[in-house]
Amino acid sequence: MIQEICRDEAILSQESLPATPEDLSIGMDLLETLEAHQEHCVGMAANMIGINKRIIVFDDNGTPVLMFNPVILKKSGPYEAEEGCLSLTGTRKTKRWKSIKVQYQNAAFQLRFKTYTGWTAQIIQHEIDHCDGIII
Repeated sequence: MIQEICRDEAILSQESLPATPEDLSIGMDLLETLEAHQEHCVGMAANMIGINKRIIVFDDNGTPVLMFNPVILKKSGPYEAEEGCLSLTGTRKTKRWKSIKVQYQNAAFQLRFKTYTGWTAQIIQHEIDHCDGIII
């Protein structure tokens, strides 16, 4: 179900709780909400729909990806970026990494590891910041 976008910084600044298999429907709602905003949004975290769980979705070169409990294990190639956010007004400068290795659980809650680079890596970093309660 498409959810309303949360713009409350008090909610967005809270660190997210770990997701469990019972949270699968939240992930599905997040995917549908991202799809509904695909013209101007490439990634979302669960707190952007007002749910304090460590769940993200993002567009990986045209393919939507859902991750539960993502954590960045390794990063390299720092650079400065300027990003906007569907939940916040304007853009902000932030430090990002060109390459990241992410540990996460898929929709079956199987542990996975994957390295991402470039634009996709930047999107994931933005969404994991949301999970960590970091407002950029």
